[in-house]
This record gives sequence, C-alpha cells and structure tokens, in this order.
Amino acid sequence: MIEHQSQFVHERRVSFSETDMAGIVHFSNYYRYMEEAEHAYFRSLDLKIMHRREDGIIVGWPRVSSHCQYLGPARYEDILQITVDIERLGVKSVSWSMGIYCGDRKLAQGRMKTACCLCRADHTLESIPLASPFVEKLEESPYLQT
Repeated sequence: MIEHQSQFVHERRVSFSETDMAGIVHFSNYYRYMEEAEHAYFRSLDLKIMHRREDGIIVGWPRVSSHCQYLGPARYEDILQITVDIERLGVKSVSWSMGIYCGDRKLAQGRMKTACCLCRADHTLESIPLASPFVEKLEESPYLQT
C-alpha cells in the first residue's frame, strides 16, 4: 500500500524495453514515469498538457527543473503506482511532487517544476499566467506535509 494519500495516483506496468539485462529499470525511465503521471492527471481533470490556440500558437508546459532521488529498483513486470501532488501553484508555474511505488516499497521521490508557456512557430517560448481552466481545476495538495 502507498504510505500516504495523494491528489492522484497513476498505475502502470514496467515493460521489458525499460529494463537492462538484469531486468532492472534504467534510471532515466523514472522521469518518463513522472511525466506520464502528470499527463494522466491533467487528462483526469479534462485538461491538456499541450493545445493549439486558434491563432496557431501552442500552449505547453516545458520543464523548468526536475529532480529524482532513487530509493530502490523497479523490475520488469512490476506494477508501479506514481503519486502526483501539487506542492505549489504559482502564477505561471506548477511545482510537482511525485512518488514512485511498487506496492508498499517506495522506489523514488521526484520533483518537477513546469511553466505554462506560449510555444511559437519560431521555437521561442514565453511564460504566461495559467489560463482559467487550470486555475479552476488545479490546487495545492492537502496531503503534503508542510
């Protein structure tokens, strides 16, 4: 069981392609798992991680920073639970806290900060305030210890 409640829990099975010859998940995949859980959380709220406005400009969420502390290995065929909590909801950014578990074993603790940005055709980015659907649906987690 997961040791604490979270705003959202995403579950997935470790596939063979994510592991090395010993059947252990390569460390880089933990970042993929966190991003996958973030996208699933957005979808659960009927939000999109990326959308094209009528003027053709894309609104997206590039990472400003990320960190992952590894506590134990995940293996081929493990069922993982990735917990998603919002640490801080800023004017233009969201700071995330994510835990990766296999049953009652905590395998990793991660953090990400994402900025809401306009992504123009010339590949320039401009941070913008969170749009109303995000402000209305996202909230800081009541489950994180202060």
